[in-house]
Amino acid sequence: MHKVEYPLLDETVYYEKMQNGLQVILIPKPGFAKTYGIITTDFGSIDNHFVPLQSDSEIVVPDGVAHFLEHKLFEGEKHDAFDDFSKLGSSANAFTSFTRTSYLFSATSKVEENIETLLDFVQEPYFTEEGTEKEKGIIAQEIQMYEDNPDWRLFYGLLKNMYPKHPLSIDIAGTVDSIQAITPEILQTCYDTFYHPSNMNLVIIGNFPVEETMVVIRNNQDAKEFAKEEHILRFIPSETISDLTAHDEIEMDVKRPKLIMGVKGLTTQLEGNESDNYYLKGSLLMEMLFGRGSDNFNTLYDNGVLDDSFNYSFTIDRSFNFMALEVDTNEPEQVIKEWKNILLNWKNDSSFTAENFNLLKRAFIGEQLQAFNSLEYISNQYGYLYAAGIEMFNRIERLETLTLEDIAAFAEHYINEQVISTFIVKPKKGSNV
Repeated sequence: MHKVEYPLLDETVYYEKMQNGLQVILIPKPGFAKTYGIITTDFGSIDNHFVPLQSDSEIVVPDGVAHFLEHKLFEGEKHDAFDDFSKLGSSANAFTSFTRTSYLFSATSKVEENIETLLDFVQEPYFTEEGTEKEKGIIAQEIQMYEDNPDWRLFYGLLKNMYPKHPLSIDIAGTVDSIQAITPEILQTCYDTFYHPSNMNLVIIGNFPVEETMVVIRNNQDAKEFAKEEHILRFIPSETISDLTAHDEIEMDVKRPKLIMGVKGLTTQLEGNESDNYYLKGSLLMEMLFGRGSDNFNTLYDNGVLDDSFNYSFTIDRSFNFMALEVDTNEPEQVIKEWKNILLNWKNDSSFTAENFNLLKRAFIGEQLQAFNSLEYISNQYGYLYAAGIEMFNRIERLETLTLEDIAAFAEHYINEQVISTFIVKPKKGSNV
């Protein structure tokens, strides 16, 4: 067991890699009542083209299989994992993203039993024809519900504009048609490939004895047999700037138009802390140009161009990254013009100063430190970032080293009119919604 201390945050983390490849991360937090456990696999909705474990041939699986698999793992042959956690007085959940799938519990007692329950249900899959067919109906209803959601359609409309060939543009749950092709055999192939312990990590954070807890995990894993660890080959379609759609729109039952603008990042082969530094630079740039304390926001807000529905973000993950701005507005064309002007003239922006940058950086650091007080935040983020090679507790130190010149260099290579795309959800003609 390897111990790492982070004096700046007064945190201690224990790492150990099991013989089967599972990376275990223990973060003791004496004095807290709750303990969280979360196991994460580096497998998400974009991983639909790969070479299966112990095979030489690549395959393409139906869209939505990662999310489908998440649903099915809770159903054991003779039990339901939710019921098992409930009997222990704890709660459980799971979520699938574009690149990861995580399963978690929170408990105030019986921590060791909860850890074993988590490991056992994730590592003991049970797929049947009957269960798979039943799940298709449940997930199809979920997909249809989202298709009626204007905000969902807005977001995925932008992704389809920017990533027409990339599986990122397809809903994490897949489509009603795609999930019909999912079989128990496909689920098992994906499980065997991506749920191998070497492609997963387990994070436990809370009030628990470190040595005893690690022994419980070791014993649990040593009692199970797994295939030999192999590197997973994944494939993502290549895209060029010419593939991007500059603008598109649809009509739905909305009161006023919804607008989203994206800036597609072209640098995608980033790993580890380099990727996280890229995220920090992108986030700080957006805060400087569009933050609620910026001159741009205040001017547009005071002139009635923006309102409280305005939101902005910078997203980065395996094989993609993008900026996004969104708002509900009666004048989408004017907003597009204003946003483009801000982005393309960032060098002359009144908010782009060393003084403002340092103020925003201090605020960003303060928000991060506050987030580190939440066990739930750490548990949800640590394993997710660790799978990407990012050391979460080093983020503050890396933030401290960033300069205005770093942000300027980022903006110089990132912002390009050719990679800007917009999508609008407009009210249906004649609609009185």
